[in-house]
Amino acid sequence: MTLFRPCLDLHEGKVKQIVGGSLTDSGVGLRTNFVAEHGPEHFVARYRADRLAGGHVIKLGPGNDPAARAALAAWPGGLHLGGGVDLDNAATWLDAGASKVIVTSWLFVGGAFVRERLEALARCVGRDRLVVDLSCRRLGDGWFVAIHRWQTLTALAISEPTLVDLARSCGEFLVHAADVEGLCRGIDEELVAALGRWSPIPCTYAGGARDIGDLALVDRLSSGRVDLTYGSALDIFGGTLVKYRDCVAWNRMPEQQR
Repeated sequence: MTLFRPCLDLHEGKVKQIVGGSLTDSGVGLRTNFVAEHGPEHFVARYRADRLAGGHVIKLGPGNDPAARAALAAWPGGLHLGGGVDLDNAATWLDAGASKVIVTSWLFVGGAFVRERLEALARCVGRDRLVVDLSCRRLGDGWFVAIHRWQTLTALAISEPTLVDLARSCGEFLVHAADVEGLCRGIDEELVAALGRWSPIPCTYAGGARDIGDLALVDRLSSGRVDLTYGSALDIFGGTLVKYRDCVAWNRMPEQQR
């Protein structure tokens, strides 16, 4: 059964919605859809009140640690934390209140996936408390993992063998479709369907969702095996296409009524 998973993207200490792939080290070309007036704890309080566990907080670049700690403190054990996670700090973020940590770029050296790093991190925090972010870009007929704010395309393909292999060392996947992230032009339906077929562990998809009906669409495409995150389309992030209360209602709806 597909569920709505909430998210919080932190940039320069503020909750923002940023168009995927426009975030660079220099900041040139950054495209921002939304900057919140409230701190992250405001949004987390809503997630907690609505029992939306398992959402993710992502630190986009430096200067976000205080905001991330405030978010986790607002709901200890309720959210996953990603952005700059590595072997040295993963346990610290769990101690700060993250239910799981999300690892991305640190698993790669020079654009090449390093299995030993994933295995070491799994030993450190435990497989079930580790989420691997496989955010990706489409290339030809497939998708390849993109790292470093989605600017660097790696050789690691999104495929059934890849997902089965990585699942031995983590408990969940998070997949942003970077090509459609923040654009509100629709999800990558082929990617969602592939994730539903290939992933042996829980998986959350993000990117392009623009209608409350996308929850039912993801449920159908993935046979209920992939969850969905909304970003810029959501009214609590300044969007006009999807109401947060409708997402909460979907999660509370009995499965037979979906």
